[in-house]
Amino acid sequence: MAGTTQVQEIRSLRYLFEEYAFDTARRELCRGPDVIAVTPQVFDLLAYLIRHRERVVTKDDLVGAIWNGRIVSDAALTTRLNAARCAIGDSGEAQRLIKTLPRKGFRFVGQVREAREVAGPNPVDAPESVPALPDEPSIAVLPFANMSGDPEQEYFADGMVEEITTALSRFRSLFVIARNSSFTFKGKAVDIKEVGRRLGVRYVLQGAVRKASGKVRITGQLIEAATGAHIWADKFERDMTDIFVLQDEVTLAVVSAIQPKLFQAEIALATRRRPEDLTAYHLFLRAIQQAVRSTRESLAEALRLVQRALELCPRFAAAAALAGDCHMENVFRSYAIDPQFERKEAVRLMRLALSLDDHDPDTLATAASISAFLVGDCEAEIEMADRAVALNPNSYHTWNRRGWVYKSAGQPEEAIRSFERAMRMSPIDPQLYSTFTGMGFALIELRRFDEAIVAGKKALRQNPSYPGPHRCLASAFAHLGHDAEAREAAARVLESDPAFTISAWIARSQVSKNAKLMIEGFRKAGLPE
Repeated sequence: MAGTTQVQEIRSLRYLFEEYAFDTARRELCRGPDVIAVTPQVFDLLAYLIRHRERVVTKDDLVGAIWNGRIVSDAALTTRLNAARCAIGDSGEAQRLIKTLPRKGFRFVGQVREAREVAGPNPVDAPESVPALPDEPSIAVLPFANMSGDPEQEYFADGMVEEITTALSRFRSLFVIARNSSFTFKGKAVDIKEVGRRLGVRYVLQGAVRKASGKVRITGQLIEAATGAHIWADKFERDMTDIFVLQDEVTLAVVSAIQPKLFQAEIALATRRRPEDLTAYHLFLRAIQQAVRSTRESLAEALRLVQRALELCPRFAAAAALAGDCHMENVFRSYAIDPQFERKEAVRLMRLALSLDDHDPDTLATAASISAFLVGDCEAEIEMADRAVALNPNSYHTWNRRGWVYKSAGQPEEAIRSFERAMRMSPIDPQLYSTFTGMGFALIELRRFDEAIVAGKKALRQNPSYPGPHRCLASAFAHLGHDAEAREAAARVLESDPAFTISAWIARSQVSKNAKLMIEGFRKAGLPE
C-alpha cells in the first residue's frame, strides 16, 4: 500500500460455538472457513441472543433492540428466528442452540467461548480500524424512516437519503460519509456515539419521510455524535411536484447548521440537473435499489426500470449512465447471453450520458470505468476519472471507479491511492469487496503478493459469491509457490464461472491489458488457457 501510515492493532470479539464463529466487528457468521450469508436483522438478533445468553430474552427485548421498538407482528419475529436457527444449523423442532420458552421468551443455550483477535499493522487492514476525525466538519446521513405506512415506498425514503447525501458531498468544506456505509445501520437501534466512532464523523443526520396525498414531508435532526447533543431539528413539506426543491431545502438547512458561512457559490455547486419527469425519477430510484444487488435477476430488473425511465425522459443522463453500467456488469460477471450486444449497449449509453451531462461527477466516474473495462482509451478515461474526483472529492463512487481506471491503465500505485481514499469515504461499505478486489489486483502487479492475499480474503469474507477475489487469490498464491492454496482458489474460480478460460478473461474486458503478472499467476495456478 502507498504511504507509511501506521495502523494500530485492532481487537475483534468473536463468539465460538460448535463449528461456528460469530464475529461482531466484521459482522460475519462463519462455519469453518465458509462465510454464511445472513441479513442484517437476523445477524442483530443472533448477536443479541448470544450476548444475553445468561437470561431469557423476551419478545419486547428483541423488538426494542432489533426493531427500535416499532410494532412487529409475531409472524415477522418468528420468520427472523427461523432464519437465525437455519443459519446456525438449528431448527424449531430441535432447538439445540436457540430455545423457545413458551409465554416467557427465548434463550441461546449453546456453549459459547469468547475470543479476541489482534490484527497486525498490515496496511490492507486499515479500513477495519476506527477512522480518525477529519479536520473539516464531517457528517453521516443515516437511513430515513419510511413513515408512509407502505413498505413499497421504502425505495423512495432511501432515494431521499441518497439525494441529500450526494448534495451534501458537493460542498468541498464538508467531509461526507458515503451512503452505503451509512445504510449498514438501517433497521437497527442506533447508538449515535457508536455511529460517530465507527464512521469517524462529528455529526449525524437522522430523519423520516412521509409520502401521502400528493405531498412529501421530511423531518430531520442533526446530532453531534460525541455528545449526543441536538444541533438542529426541523420539518419540511412540499407537493410531490416540488420534490427537488424539498431536497435542496433540507440540504441547505443542514449545511447552514454546521457551517453558517458557506458561500452561495458552494450552494450552487451542490445542485444537480434533475429529470423533467417525476415518474422517470421514481423508476430510476427503484433501478438503483436493484442494481446494487448485482445478481443476474436484479440487474435485469434494473435495466427494465431504467429503460422505462429513459423512454419517459430521454435526456436523463444519470439513468443512461446507470443503464450502461448494468450492461457492463452483465459482461464482466458473465451474465450476458449476447456479450457483444451488451458491450455495444454499454458504450452507446455511456456516450449518451456524457453528451447529456459531462459535468456530473457520478456520470463521469461511471463513464470512465465503462470505457476502462470495454474501450481501453487510457488517456480519456484518466481525464474523466480525475475530473470526477475534482468535482466531488467526497464520493466513494468516484474514488472507487478512479481506482479501477488507473488499475486498467497500468498505474497500480495510483490505483491503490484511489482505493484507500474510497475506503475512508465509506469505511463499512457493503460493496467494499469491489474495492478490496481492485486493490488485490493492483498489489499483484506490484509483486506485493502477501498483501494481495490479505485484500482478496477481505473481499471474499464480505461477498463469498463474487468471483474476483478467487481470481486474485489463485494468482497471488501461485506466485508465492503456495500450490495447494492456488489450486483450491483456481477450483473456486471454475466453480463460480465454469466457462472461465484465461483467453476468454483477456478478451472479455480491457482490465487484463496491464495485468501481466495476474495472467502469469493464473497459468501457474493451472487455470485453463
